[in-house]
Amino acid sequence: MKKLLSIFALALLLAGCDKLPGQQPSFKNTDLTGLDYAKDFALTDHTGKPRTLADFKGKVVVMFFGFTHCPDVCPTTLAEMAGVMKALGPQADDVQVLMVTVDPERDTRELLAQYVPAFDKRFIGLRGTPEQTAAVAKEFKVFYAKVPGKEPGSYTMDHTAASYVFDRNGKVRLFVRYGQGVEPLAHDIKQLL
Repeated sequence: MKKLLSIFALALLLAGCDKLPGQQPSFKNTDLTGLDYAKDFALTDHTGKPRTLADFKGKVVVMFFGFTHCPDVCPTTLAEMAGVMKALGPQADDVQVLMVTVDPERDTRELLAQYVPAFDKRFIGLRGTPEQTAAVAKEFKVFYAKVPGKEPGSYTMDHTAASYVFDRNGKVRLFVRYGQGVEPLAHDIKQLL
């Protein structure tokens, strides 16, 4: 009888039935696990410190591209992320939110330092030279373009309105479309924590 139970247990293991429900993450956003892009960046944060993804190892990182003069998508995304942090409670200390500016011409370090942490003091604004911004956008497959305004010198920026989520090891895991709300992202981040 003991031998029969051992054979049955081995058969279950070989069939993959040893995986209990809930052990694998069940994401509500788009799973990017295993894709070979969005691997790193080299930018400066709003305090003037050079940053790469490795600086945040051990935390779940949520990163999106925006700009401080954005009338809708960017402040909505930051407000949503503040809601996610609140929903996570103490676990929020293990999450880092990053906003990469696609408008380094206007978004100075000082402006980012005022704008981004106003939504949550833990949030970090990142900027680079126009060349660095282009390189990071290419690595992350993010579109952005300047759109001239009605007045000389006035303009806005069209840009990809989505976020990337990285696990604690710095691997890209999720693509989050704009406007998903707090609950789906909080759910997915808890899976990665």
